[in-house]
Amino acid sequence: MEVQTGRFAPKVPILSNHRFLRRAKASVIVQKLAAKAVHERNLINEGDRILIAVSGGKDSSVLAWALSGLKRALKINYELEGLHISSDFCACCKKSVLADRLAEWGIPFTDLSVPIIGRLKEGRKMNCYWCSTQRRTELIRYALEKGFNKIALGHHLDDIIETFFMNMTSKGTLSAMPMYLAYRKYPLCLIRPLGYLEERQVIACADELNILKEACTCPYGINSRRRDIRDRITAFTGNSGAVKRRILASLSAGAEDLLVENSSLGEGGSDETH
Repeated sequence: MEVQTGRFAPKVPILSNHRFLRRAKASVIVQKLAAKAVHERNLINEGDRILIAVSGGKDSSVLAWALSGLKRALKINYELEGLHISSDFCACCKKSVLADRLAEWGIPFTDLSVPIIGRLKEGRKMNCYWCSTQRRTELIRYALEKGFNKIALGHHLDDIIETFFMNMTSKGTLSAMPMYLAYRKYPLCLIRPLGYLEERQVIACADELNILKEACTCPYGINSRRRDIRDRITAFTGNSGAVKRRILASLSAGAEDLLVENSSLGEGGSDETH
């Protein structure tokens, strides 16, 4: 199956091609669906300078691998750099392994230390939302200082639909984790090229490529609301990939495309980032 690129290339029905999803190698599925997302959502353009948020986990590692390998297929010239944010509460990530891995893919690596707990006001408790906002703030600051115009995040299809149901049940809002978010305050966009991929497809690709997980295990995420929503989605979808993909398609089917956002403040929906 050829990856067709260009703004007016016909759409390849990979999301509904069950035979392809059953038979293709995991790495091929990642390449095809990432390329499809980039093309259909216009996530990457000629001359982009893209900062990849790399935790060392499977999602951001597979994202970095995919973006480094897709340049030829996409026929787009763009630059990549990986930024890892080290916190003051978790130091188990093997950053040397992460740096070596990115170097193999031709991606420069930077490690940035951020005192996430140290920034908490007296009496406040550490939580996922605080950590997420602090990491996102530093990603944006670094990107702007270094002249990047896009930040690539490793969220996948399951993350996106989980966020939609979290917002619906917890906040009473219809909002999702957009695959493309353009800031109004900054000359900067967030993109999620793995948005068409299920988590299990990302895991399968990481296993196939022997991309070992080098991310920290967060001590504050044990009782996450996201885990509860994930279990509920698994229950009512039967963990069917086809059902999940239809849910994702529905987020773009209304009067407002929930997978695209123009924001002055950033995302209001996501309380956890990778």
